[in-house]
Amino acid sequence: MTPTDSDRVCLIESTHDQGKPACLVTWGTVRSIAAPAAVLGTARDLMAAAAGAETDVALIAGLREDLKLQDGGVGAVLEAVRARRTPPPTPSFLRVHTVAAARTNRPLVHIGRGSMKGALTPDEARAMAQQWTEAAVSAQMDVRIRYALGEWGALDPDDVDRFFTILQGLQR
Repeated sequence: MTPTDSDRVCLIESTHDQGKPACLVTWGTVRSIAAPAAVLGTARDLMAAAAGAETDVALIAGLREDLKLQDGGVGAVLEAVRARRTPPPTPSFLRVHTVAAARTNRPLVHIGRGSMKGALTPDEARAMAQQWTEAAVSAQMDVRIRYALGEWGALDPDDVDRFFTILQGLQR
């Protein structure tokens, strides 16, 4: 996903939703609130899909080159292998799919939510997983810090909001 194409870039940042940890996901003009558990599930899925896409490309090459299988046989083996993969145990915020482009021999990770969709290289998927993990952890910590600052009594709620606005500005 190219950073210059704002409709295709999926951004995430920590926030809170009525005092609970949350993440704000912005993809083009669509903005959604996600629970940290779903964000962490998405990060896990991105990492697994990146590895799976690379493995699938290696498998396809081995089936074609070493076993001399034709496209139909390669497709059948790949489908059987994918059917044996364990489904993720927790929900994910995005649809994440492993894709091995058979004609180009390129591993890809497809992501989507609603009508939004995109394709990532495995390295881009790993980088996105890192950002999503950081946002989920930050959201959980931010809520605790907000609570502690409020309990401290030296700052009013507007001061706490200003403090976090400054912190978020430093992340960019």
